[in-house]
Amino acid sequence: MITIGEILPQFKVVISDPKTGKAKTVNVEGSKAQVFIGLKIGDIIDGSVIGMPKVKLKITGGSGRSGEPMIPSLPGGIKRRLLMSRPPGFHPKKKGFRKKKLVRGNTITDEVVQINTSIIYPGEGNGYKS
Repeated sequence: MITIGEILPQFKVVISDPKTGKAKTVNVEGSKAQVFIGLKIGDIIDGSVIGMPKVKLKITGGSGRSGEPMIPSLPGGIKRRLLMSRPPGFHPKKKGFRKKKLVRGNTITDEVVQINTSIIYPGEGNGYKS
C-alpha cells in the first residue's frame, strides 16, 4: 500500500552490449528500482534485478531529471557547477576551452532518471570472473 507521502523511484536502465554494439532500454519501478539507490558508477550488479538472469551489468553513468550527466570523479549524489575542460560532461570544440557545467555525482539517488549500464562477460579483462 502506498501512502500519500511515499514516492517510489523509477529509472530507465539502458543496457549496452559491447559485442553487438546495440542497446536496450528497460523501465524499472518500485522495489526493483530500490536496488539501484546508493550504487556508484563502476559497481557491478546482477542482471536478474531487471529480468536478465545469467548476466552481470556494470554501471557506466547516467543522467538526472534536468539532463545533467553523472561523472565518476564527483563523490556522492549531489549536483555541482564545475569548471569542465574534458569529457565526461563536456566536449570542448577547441583545445584549452573550458566552461562551467552542471553535473551530478557518481552515486545513484532518486533524482536520477536514466542509468547507463554495460554487459560484462567473464574472462575479458574487466575484473569479472565466473
